[in-house]
Amino acid sequence: MLKCWTEYPGYEDFIREKWASFNVTGWGGYVLRPKLELMKESLKEWHFQHSQNLDGKIMEVKNRIAFLDAKGEAGALLEVEVEKIHELSVKLHSLTRVQNGINWQKSRMNWLQEGDANSKFFHEAMSSRRRHNVINMVCVGGVNVEGVRNIRAAVHNHFYTHFQPFCAPRPCFDGHHFRKLSYGEGGHLTKPFSLEEVKQAIWDCDSFKSPGPDGISFDFIKRFWDLLKNDFMRFLSEFHRNGKLSKGVNSTFTTLIPKGFS
Repeated sequence: MLKCWTEYPGYEDFIREKWASFNVTGWGGYVLRPKLELMKESLKEWHFQHSQNLDGKIMEVKNRIAFLDAKGEAGALLEVEVEKIHELSVKLHSLTRVQNGINWQKSRMNWLQEGDANSKFFHEAMSSRRRHNVINMVCVGGVNVEGVRNIRAAVHNHFYTHFQPFCAPRPCFDGHHFRKLSYGEGGHLTKPFSLEEVKQAIWDCDSFKSPGPDGISFDFIKRFWDLLKNDFMRFLSEFHRNGKLSKGVNSTFTTLIPKGFS
């Protein structure tokens, strides 16, 4: 899910129209998965139509601006030509923002695709991180300590002293009577998921995080929550009602969400 798509007019209308057109029947979890897969395929086609040859479009706008600038240096421009320069400048700014957004997310994709491989990209990233994290000096007791051996000895002594056994009386819980949950309070521990707590869990997540380079980001879910919430809540309510909670939420979501989705 590319962040730059929000820059295109008609993006939200396209999402809403497509989501409403998907006719999938079955239980909540089955319905949600194909809908996300169909949305992914639809957005691939939509992206190709709107972002094809982005570099060429930017270069074309720059050349037209340069032509009008050169004409303005030679003589006065017509009012229509001045307005055209303003229009082209706005268009150039918009296209550049889209390109920068794509490049920003591609930089994360490169790490996901090549970061775990023993590649040149991996070693360059590690070398850069090592240079950034190097410790040239530490302060011990108000004195600056330099040198690899001295710093290593200072760190070792600090943690060696910190983790020495400490003999002291420890508290115990003998003779204490703890409060217990009533039957009604215990029932609240397994009550169905509410719309508010599901929404809060989603909003607590970083908007542009997803497990793969082609994943549905939390920003997409947040932006279209009013459109998606009924399908999400139907799945969660049926999941709870069918007594599948004991299998673990993580394993269920792993089988529900297709590869590349969050």
